Formats: sequence, structure tokens, C-alpha cells
Amino acid sequence: MKKFSFILLSGLVLMASSLWAQEKELTFEDAIYYNRSILPKRLSSLAWQSNSQNFSYKENGNIVLRSISDKAKADTILRLDDFSGLVLGEDSLKLSRIPYFSWVGKEELTFKNNHKLLKLNTKSQLVEELNSWEEGAENSQFSVNNDLAYTIGNNIFIAKIGEKITVTNDSVDGIVNGQSVHRSEFGITNGMFWSPKGNALAFYKNDQTMVKDYPLVDITAREAEVDNIKYPMAGMTNEVVRLGIFNLNTQETIFVQTGDSIDQYLTSITWGPEEKFIYITVLNRDQNHIWLNKYNAEDGSFVHTILEEQSETWVEPEFPMYFLKDKEDQFIWFSERSGWMHMYIYKTNAQPLEKTALTEGDWMVNEFLGFDESGKNVFFSSTKESPIQKHIYSVNIKSKKVKKLTKEHGTHNAVFSPNMQYFIDSYSSTDVAKVYALRNAKGKEVYELLRDEDPLEEYNLGKMTLGTIENEDGIELHYRMIKPANFDTAVEYPVFYYVYGGPHAQLVTDSWMGGANMFMQLMAQKGYVVFTLDNRGTPNRGFAFENAIHRKLGKFEMEDQLAGVDFLLEQDFVDADRMGIQGWSYGGFMTTNLMLSNPGLYKAGVAGGPVIDWQYYEIMYGERYMDTPEQNPEGYKNANLLEKVDQLEDHLLIIHGAIDPTVVWQNSLTFVQKAIEEKKQVDYFVYPRAEHNVRGIDRAHLLEKMYLYIDGHLKK
Repeated sequence: MKKFSFILLSGLVLMASSLWAQEKELTFEDAIYYNRSILPKRLSSLAWQSNSQNFSYKENGNIVLRSISDKAKADTILRLDDFSGLVLGEDSLKLSRIPYFSWVGKEELTFKNNHKLLKLNTKSQLVEELNSWEEGAENSQFSVNNDLAYTIGNNIFIAKIGEKITVTNDSVDGIVNGQSVHRSEFGITNGMFWSPKGNALAFYKNDQTMVKDYPLVDITAREAEVDNIKYPMAGMTNEVVRLGIFNLNTQETIFVQTGDSIDQYLTSITWGPEEKFIYITVLNRDQNHIWLNKYNAEDGSFVHTILEEQSETWVEPEFPMYFLKDKEDQFIWFSERSGWMHMYIYKTNAQPLEKTALTEGDWMVNEFLGFDESGKNVFFSSTKESPIQKHIYSVNIKSKKVKKLTKEHGTHNAVFSPNMQYFIDSYSSTDVAKVYALRNAKGKEVYELLRDEDPLEEYNLGKMTLGTIENEDGIELHYRMIKPANFDTAVEYPVFYYVYGGPHAQLVTDSWMGGANMFMQLMAQKGYVVFTLDNRGTPNRGFAFENAIHRKLGKFEMEDQLAGVDFLLEQDFVDADRMGIQGWSYGGFMTTNLMLSNPGLYKAGVAGGPVIDWQYYEIMYGERYMDTPEQNPEGYKNANLLEKVDQLEDHLLIIHGAIDPTVVWQNSLTFVQKAIEEKKQVDYFVYPRAEHNVRGIDRAHLLEKMYLYIDGHLKK
């Protein structure tokens, strides 16, 4: 027996005290281009001034400076005209907007302009050139000394003032240096890692020569041209990654001795504070066993393994090591070994501490935010309060006592001062669109900077609720529902069911609009019940909840989504004969799967960029959740939507970007071919120059097309 519970959240109900004020209607332009007047106000370029208790942000195109000690005073210290009037040598800077900048002193900031790193004294208005580099530089990484590591093509260079250093000089196609490797789920966001003092640069060297080329077609040329990418699919030959270390003093490169296996991933790259050692998490290809290893940074030799972790499903290292301030031989390590993501303290000599767990409990640590000035307390963000909320906490390293620093329910983010004595709490919730508040390190509010209750107050929108239901196994699932504008209990409404359902994506949150986007509000305004549910496999509910999908993609996710359907069908205001569904990427897979597996349930659906057959998906993501096709043939067969094409009865529109490098076009094309063979009609649309995320004018076209398709089949 399924159980349902409701959480009515007052703020986003959007019930103005005067109903006549709610007359405005959203437009497609609002949903597509995000009209700034209906977006929450924000403090742009928020940054703390170095070595001071002041912070700055952009306001009306100017840089405003505030002090923690003066709530009322806000000094405009720089205007766009000030930047435009700056002089460097014989040149004056021509800027159309204030650039992104970083404070490097109480009155000094740095910014980039025309391939140069410049330092500006805000008091004297004098500009100094710190570094320069060549046009076309990509993947830029600055050292503490303002040396810039960057890539041109597949090679790495370092710019020092007046000097260009060549780090790599590979000419073989398929040898890629200094770029991100593997998957972002590993926490890898770049391919180069400066040492703490800037004396050495670690970098990924990725040998893709053994990976077959995968063709994407460029139709803009009169004779269409092939743009080959490297796309190893599940079960196929993988790329081989090594970690090099370039010494700026000797200008020589050594490679870290990470073992003979080529089927492995190198993650969580961390330099030791003294630059003598570098630490790498080595993950096997099966992704169920990691070794956190210590290496000599001078010759690359293996020192020892600090810790190992194994799992029957997967181990997913996402964080580097965080060294303690007062004990450089100890560090914080993130692990889900208990079933929840928590922080542990280890020694680099591989001798475990008596009590390693810094945090524990049935909740997740989301992010490490830093140490206080004494080094005795750690700041972090967590779902400790609720899996749909995020708060800021501190924990004492010695006592393990956890203190909650943010109070109002919602989703909080923190920007700490350099000395960690204060932080700016930026949050939203179902009650408020955006708030910025200055707090001290104990969580006490100093003063509020900005509060934007509801930029949509004058719009005629539907009532939003967050709640929970239980699936057949008694597991609690979170949902979001938006009722139609001008809701009438006597009317039965069609449903717009939005689904994603894959790992690393939580859609239902205690945040502004409950995590919904403007298109969903537009659909509710046009008379739809808009519904979304987070199924098993999604984050922040513990490892058991997340890894239930292992080797069975689509099974438990669909069971949970059908529990959401049962809940909807029990509502008197839902028209069971007019349900539509839409999803993109993993959501495209889920949309197609739900429609094929449950003919007649959804009258119409739109599946964007869908994975159709998981053997066509890339190796790192695919093998983590499904193992290889050879290891798990039954799982791949059960998740293969080509096996279910003959069950298609309803209106299904599949949309794909022709140059999608994430879910390659082959997925949906094979579905169309199979539909032809099965004599099944399927609607299909291609964006010829779109990648996985459809942007710009294509996106404007996409949202209107989805609406017209759903509405065309569901309206009475």
C-alpha cells in the first residue's frame, strides 16, 4: 500500500494578498531567454577583499565595496568609465563591461584583458602587466606566482612574463596533454595541477590512439565534412592516461609510476603542502576498487598506499585530499563507505588514526568549505537537515561536535572571508527567491545584504507543493507538483510529467520554485498539472538508494516513477486520459522506456537526446552503472529500448542534436530504423548543429516544439 504525504510550502504558492495583482502571464520568451526582470536578484561577482574585512560585488555595472562593520555604507569604488580610462603603456583599455576580477590586496585587484594579466591599484588607478600569453590559449591555470599554464591544440605551454616555455611537444594525433580526462563524476574538472608554491606543474597525458574515431558530420560545408571524436563505448578499448610532472627549475618532465595496468583511472590529484609528494587515487576499470597512493614528486616513484576502498557496485572518488592546517601529515578524506558521504581523517604515512571519522550519520556531506583560522574546525555543506535542503555547518576536529550555522530552511551556499571569520550566506527556498546575509563563523547574522521575496509575485501562476510518497517497497520518494493557474477543483486537468531519473541529478529541492524551471511554470500557466519525482538512483539519499540501479538501469527508476503516476491518478483533478511526459538525456531514456513499457499510460511524450542502447554509451559512465556488455548481457538486453519498439502505441517525438558528443546520434537513429522494421510510427526531429545541450536559437525552437507536440495531443 503506497503512502502519500504533503508538504505545503507557503512562499511559492504565489498567492498574493490582492488577487487582482496576479494578472501577468509568462511568455515563451520568458521561459526561453529568462527575462531578467522575473529572475531573482543577485549580487554579481561577489568577492572578499584580501587581507581585510571588506567585500565587493557589482551593482548597476559598478564595483561596490562593503565592510562587515558598517551595514549602511556601500562605497562605489570603480565604475566602467574608470576601467575604460585606464592606461597601460601607450594604450588605453577599451572595455564594454567591468571584467571578472580577483582581489590580491586591500587596494589591488587583477583581471585579464587582451591576453594579458593586469594588476590595478584602485586608489592610484595605476595598471601593471603581470603576464601575457598568445591568442588561442585554452584550459588556462594560474600558479600562485601568476605563471599561466595553458594548452594550444594538444600541447601545454607556460607563460612567464616575457617568456614562453614549451612543456609538451607531441605531434601524434590522439596524444592529448593538459586537458580534462575520464568523467566529471570523478570530480575532474581540469587537466593541469600547479604545485602549492608554483615550482612544478602536474598534468594529464592522454593516449587515445588506440580508441577508434567516431564520426560527427558538419553539414555547413558544401560537401559535408567529418569531425572525428574519440568516443570509447562500454566494453571497448579505453584511453590510457598518465600523470606527468614538469619542473620549472630544471624544465624537465617525469611521469608518475602508477603501475603497469592500462585499464585504470587516475583521480583526486593532490599535491602535498611541501611539494615533495603527489597523491593519486587509482581506480580500476571495474570502478569498484580504489588505492590512494603516495608518490615522490621528484622522480615519480611509488612510496606507499595510504588506504584502499572496495564495493560490490562502484567506488566513486569525487574529492581531493584536504590537508590539516596545523598537521601537514594528516588530511581529510571523503568516502561513502558507511553508506553516506562523510569526512575521515588519515595520516599520509598510512598509519590510521584511532578514530578516523570526522562526521557520521544518515546524511551526506556535500562540500568541504575550509578550516577556521586556528585549523581546529572544518566548515562544510550538508543535507543533514533534510535530503532536499543544504545547510552550512562546522565540525570540531577534536570533539567531532557538529554545529549548524544557517537557520532558514532552503538551499544555502557560503562565500567565506580569507580569514574564515565571516561568510556570506546566499540561499533560496520555497518561501523566498534569493537572500544574501552576512554571518560570522558561529552562524550569527551580522546584517542582511539583499532579500528578493518573489520576482513573480505579479504573475498568474499555479500553486506549488513539495511532498513525499512511498513506493511498493516502502521507500520514501520526494516529488514536486505545480497545479494549473486559476485552479478549479471541479475540473480534470492534463498532466505534464517531467522526468530525469539518472545519477548525480536531484530535481526536487527546497529552493526557489522547488527546483522547477520557468518552462514548467509556463506549462502550469497553460493549464497543466506539472509533476516531477526523484527516483532511486538520484543523489543525496545515501549510497543504497543511489546504487540500487547497478546493472539494471531503467528497472527501479521506472518502478518509482510509476508510483508517482499512481499518486497522480488518485487525485480528483487529474485527467488520466491526458498525461504527457518529457525528459532529456537520461530523462529521454526514461521517457521512452516508460512509454514503451506501459502502452496507453502516456498519450504523448517527448524524448530528447535519449540513450536507447547502453552499449552505445561511453565507457566510464556506462561501465560504472552497467559493467561491460560481456559481464552483464542480461542487464544490457533488459535496458535496450530497441527490444521494446514493437510495444509503441502512443505519440512519441524523439529529438536529437546531430553532433551530440555525449549521447551519440546513433542511439535515436537505430530506434527509428527499428520502428520502421516494426511498422511503428514515431515522430522525429533533428537539430543539425546542436550538441547534447541545445542552446541559443535552437533552444527557443525546441521549447516551443515540445509544447506544441504535447499540447496538440493532449488538448480536448
